[in-house]
Amino acid sequence: MKKLVLGAILVVASSSAFAEAPGGPNCGWGNMLFKGQSGFAPHFLASTTNGTSGNATFGMTTGTNGCSVDGKLTYGGKEMVGAMFDEFSADVAVGQGEALNAVAVAYGVSKEDRAAFAALAHNNFSVLFPSENVTADEVTASLESLMKSDATLSKYVI
Repeated sequence: MKKLVLGAILVVASSSAFAEAPGGPNCGWGNMLFKGQSGFAPHFLASTTNGTSGNATFGMTTGTNGCSVDGKLTYGGKEMVGAMFDEFSADVAVGQGEALNAVAVAYGVSKEDRAAFAALAHNNFSVLFPSENVTADEVTASLESLMKSDATLSKYVI
């Protein structure tokens, strides 16, 4: 049951992640055709147009179709920490658990480095959770700062 709930949280968190799309936010014929429109139908049709014709890939390669490869692609565990804040804090306190592992996976931490991630979080519990009023954004900022200063984990933070 826990794994089913965790899986649902992963899906919700990843679907609400805000990352720059490959090629940029205006990349592809679909975005050009439906420019200025909002709502499900235009977004769906723009995405379908871009996906079925391969024009976004062409645009990124040639610098056309409103595409650019200058922006940084992002995806991280920020949404995961917020989505399961209580479970994550409990896992950090003991140094292991499904929520802690899920956040590591969301950050792209490889299997061989997850023990180092768990140890870093556990050993810095008081830094990550300095008070009971700490927010998920504050925890995430602290976690990323700790990861950046760690030789093994710095490669997982932009």
